[in-house]
Amino acid sequence: MKQYLRISATFDQPELVQNLVEQLAYRRYELGFSNEKMPRGFKALETSSTETYVSGTMAIDFGTNEAPVNMPFITCFLFTCIKGKTDPYQLIWSSSLS
Repeated sequence: MKQYLRISATFDQPELVQNLVEQLAYRRYELGFSNEKMPRGFKALETSSTETYVSGTMAIDFGTNEAPVNMPFITCFLFTCIKGKTDPYQLIWSSSLS
């Protein structure tokens, strides 16, 4: 018998998280690492990461007639962007640290 389970999360202030990640991706200085000479087949990348706390609500729906369980959370997230020699910064990774 298959069981139904759906988990979703909602951030309290998604525009704040978006703003932090955009600031990370569009920082105004470059370290120059992407200009380093690399062996053939390799590409030098600059990385930039930021850690921030995010709050929201996690909902767990068990697929029954009962209302979903809503649990507030506060957790730390790590966001990482990379940049190639001629590329803009791109968000490549985000992870909860809890």
